[in-house]
Amino acid sequence: MKNPAPKLSIHPRNFHQGRYDLETLVGALPELKTFIFTNEFGNQTIDFSNPEAVKILNRALLKKYYQVVSWDIPDGFLCPPIPGRADYIHHLADLLAPSNVGKLPKPVNIRVLDIGTGANLIYPLLGAAIYDWRFVGSELNPIALNSAKSNLDNNPNFQEKIELRGQNNPEAIFEGIIQQEEFFDLTLCNPPFHESAEAAQEGSRRKIRNLTGKDVSKAKLNFGGQSAELWTEGGELEFIRKMILESSRFKSQVFWFTTLVSKSENLKPIEAILKNAGVAAQKTVPMTQGNKQSRFVAWTFLNPKQREDWSKFRWSK
Repeated sequence: MKNPAPKLSIHPRNFHQGRYDLETLVGALPELKTFIFTNEFGNQTIDFSNPEAVKILNRALLKKYYQVVSWDIPDGFLCPPIPGRADYIHHLADLLAPSNVGKLPKPVNIRVLDIGTGANLIYPLLGAAIYDWRFVGSELNPIALNSAKSNLDNNPNFQEKIELRGQNNPEAIFEGIIQQEEFFDLTLCNPPFHESAEAAQEGSRRKIRNLTGKDVSKAKLNFGGQSAELWTEGGELEFIRKMILESSRFKSQVFWFTTLVSKSENLKPIEAILKNAGVAAQKTVPMTQGNKQSRFVAWTFLNPKQREDWSKFRWSK
């Protein structure tokens, strides 16, 4: 009899193990108390189907654990679940360690590109707070970009670590963002995963049913989301295919390219696309937050000798 596979759990360095400590979070942000109630099991919680409650919870988490003193997003924009976003950051750090004699590289030497940073600016804020990394965040949507700039302006302790760049070409991902002779140790992306607005709306309805047990004809996402955040023509697989093909033009300027993959059925096609693109190495990294299974795919065009040289010249300074 085979031993069962080890059960995945949230990353051990993630602050958000177990249930939220709502009393501590209220201490950081008193307005959260308005949204807390005792459920039928006698536990204090918030209504996760309420977009405002989720946003205030995020604001409290960011203030308590990540020194983000002021944070907001426009109505209807994606409100990210903080524990899952932090998990991606922690696993990215682990991705670098094998090329640095098993240790995390010095944070001052790490530079990260966030593709589609969004109105929330969440990955640069978390990555800068947790690991002191430097970030470039790219964004196509002008409203989202202005919101990200506002979040950065309102948190002066992050301004030296984060730079924002507008993407002017809706068909481009890296083009126009990565400059000549510019290097990044990591890229990350949370791509739109639905194929259409209708599919995104059905996903919203399904999430509301899971949270409340109620069926609704039209759902307002508890985590929000605009069209470019939630859907793209061809869906997640087509977006990632374009990303992989375009990444080959910057093969010597990035150590690891990465992207979240929402749908597990897309993994095999993505692996085939990566193989055809001629990558030197690829990895799929599983992640778990509660009952949710997720993963990201990473790839590099650098061979082992080139990766060794990269670590020596960029990380040992």
